[in-house]
Amino acid sequence: MKLFLSIFFFLTAAGARAADLTPQVRALADRTVLKGTSWAAVAVYTDGEPLFSKEPDLRLAPASTLKLLTSAAVLDEFGPFYRFETALYTDTAPDEHGAVKNLYIRGAGDPTLGSDRVNGSLSWQELLRQWSEEIRKAGVQRITGRIYADVSLFEGPSVPPKINWQNMGNYFAAPATALAFNDNSFDIVFSPQPRHGALLEAVSFSPSPKNLSVRSFVTADAKNRRDNAYVYAAPGQYNLEIYGTLPTKDFGSLRVRAALPEPPQTLIDLLTDRLKEDGVSVGQSPALLYHAPDYAAMHLLYLHRSAPMKDILEVLNKRSFNFYAEMLLRMLAVRNGEKGSTQAGVKRLTHFLGKNGISTKNLVLYDGSGLSRDNQATAQTLTDVLTLMSKRPDFDFYYRSLATPRDRGDLLLLRRFLAPFKRTQDVRVKGGTIDGVKAQAGYVKDKNGRLIAFAFIANNLLDKNEDINRFYEELIKLLLNQPENNH
Repeated sequence: MKLFLSIFFFLTAAGARAADLTPQVRALADRTVLKGTSWAAVAVYTDGEPLFSKEPDLRLAPASTLKLLTSAAVLDEFGPFYRFETALYTDTAPDEHGAVKNLYIRGAGDPTLGSDRVNGSLSWQELLRQWSEEIRKAGVQRITGRIYADVSLFEGPSVPPKINWQNMGNYFAAPATALAFNDNSFDIVFSPQPRHGALLEAVSFSPSPKNLSVRSFVTADAKNRRDNAYVYAAPGQYNLEIYGTLPTKDFGSLRVRAALPEPPQTLIDLLTDRLKEDGVSVGQSPALLYHAPDYAAMHLLYLHRSAPMKDILEVLNKRSFNFYAEMLLRMLAVRNGEKGSTQAGVKRLTHFLGKNGISTKNLVLYDGSGLSRDNQATAQTLTDVLTLMSKRPDFDFYYRSLATPRDRGDLLLLRRFLAPFKRTQDVRVKGGTIDGVKAQAGYVKDKNGRLIAFAFIANNLLDKNEDINRFYEELIKLLLNQPENNH
């Protein structure tokens, strides 16, 4: 009897949940912010029951919700516990005087190298200290030749082809390199200036690339507290120009984070300096290697291991970190025996989707982060990937990589309406924002704890109109309140 009642309750509840909410979504969409835009919205229970669908196959710029695809493919390819290994080699073991000819750093595509963003990772200062200590512990007292950075694992332009000029010199469009350093970015510190409209001077850099030249056209802004300064430079360009404004009322020193011109070069320059400070002589200036030497014939000096992939993916998605997405996209190709280019990475990402039965006919991809306005994806593709991942044994790692409304970033906006309902724990979201684009995709648990995958994308929005967030909040609230007749 109990079994019969349980089945009856399940079937009755399931029937109620299958209601089409599309008319309610269209009614909620009757607002000014959506006039003149292209938008799509899809929500489906991860067991297959649809909830609503509006323009599911409309190709739109997905912004950072594209990271849902990249991180899914990476988790599938590498697994949650994979660690990158960056190896230090010498031509031979140190001789009786502690001398070696050359030191080689073999770039392995570790995006976290010299960055403490991920739990357990070392800052660039700590990395240099540790490497110097390990090199000396291995018996090296003198490098008669030079330090080489092997960057041969990647090929092609270090920045995806459709990244615009305004973004390119900034940390959120940092170049992808086989040997990374400090998120391939650095801080530019400005002298405080209380007078509105006054020119701000760049006074220091951390870390400091050699031969850097910075021209600041940044002015002080007393009217807002936002960083509106942009660095203009191409990869490999050491002459930087900075335009825009920074607030006069600052809560610390005034900083702008810029892309390093040549991150591997900065790493080996600073490592050379650090070794000399610690008493290890280095005969010649460090250099980059674009073709890998024969490591089988060399002496392995030290192996540096990264944090596990699950922790890297949390930073990628929760912090919407473009640099990690672009590095890992290339590593998809490397993992399959190809050189790490953006194009090869996109090919592997597309292959992952296809082998799992997800249509790629409406996908146009130029990067793995969503930074390019020319990327195109559909709300259906996003929900298909979310549904796919919900069925995997490692789903928990994927789910936890997405932001809750309590995480920092634009999803804090969701906390305002979710907190009174004590439902912040029932929402996991990947947001996306670029010029004229606002997107959100992720998971919601309904009143019975049943999992829903959703994706909302709007393109051609008017700049700085935040009312689109209110619309998305209403859609999420609609999902949280399912099934509507369950009290």
